[in-house]
This record gives sequence, structure tokens and C-alpha cells, in this order.
Amino acid sequence: METFLLNAGGQKLESAAIDNGYRIYDELGPGLFGNVYEVVLAERLTREGLKVERQKPVPIIVDDQSFDEGFCCDLLVEDKLLIEIISADHLLPIYSQRVTTYLRLMNLPMGLLINFGAPSFKQGVRRIRNGHAT
Repeated sequence: METFLLNAGGQKLESAAIDNGYRIYDELGPGLFGNVYEVVLAERLTREGLKVERQKPVPIIVDDQSFDEGFCCDLLVEDKLLIEIISADHLLPIYSQRVTTYLRLMNLPMGLLINFGAPSFKQGVRRIRNGHAT
């Protein structure tokens, strides 16, 4: 059964991110630095009334100790949806592993990996689920 992450107003967060990402890809084209797409996507989602945090720190918490290793996720929307943005010719396994790591450390159910360097926007979007959420 498909579940969706919603904001307080019932808006589907994934849909908002993907729809805006598609428009940005269409407007700017592929292959710019990832931080260009990050700042524009964050602004567009904020304009839609969503809470968006950029470069959100991702701590490692074990045995009630927190370790700051410098991990930061690109975007966190409504404290529920993690978005990692890259701009590469092709996806490497490390990109998905990064999203999986952040999801597990932040105990989030799902994230999006968006590659703005892909030949088409559809080829560049990956939904990644956290199979170890508590």
C-alpha cells in the first residue's frame, strides 16, 4: 500500500518536490552545480508555504551520545521529507547510500534523490525508503 508524506494542510510533500523539481529542470536545464538547484527548489517549496531547511545537520546518536561528523542533508521539508540533490552524468551507489544513511540517522521514512544531471528529469528521480525506521 502506497503511503504519502503530508504537511499539516494535507499537501503531498513528494508531489510538491517532484513537480517543482521538474519545472526547475525544464527552466534551467541539466548539468549546473547541485547547489543551484538546491537553492531554487528550497525557495519554490517555501513559496508554497512549506517549511524547508537547507543543509540540515545530521548527527550520529548512539548510547545517548551525539557525534557531529559534519553530515548535512541538502533539504528537509516539513521535518518529514529528506531531499538530496546531485548533478551528475549517472548515479553511483554512494548517492543512494548517502540518502539511506541520513534517513536511518534521522529516523525518517522516506527521501528523494534528485539528479539534475540526468538526460531527463524522470530518469533522475529516485524515491528511497528507510526499511529500518522505528
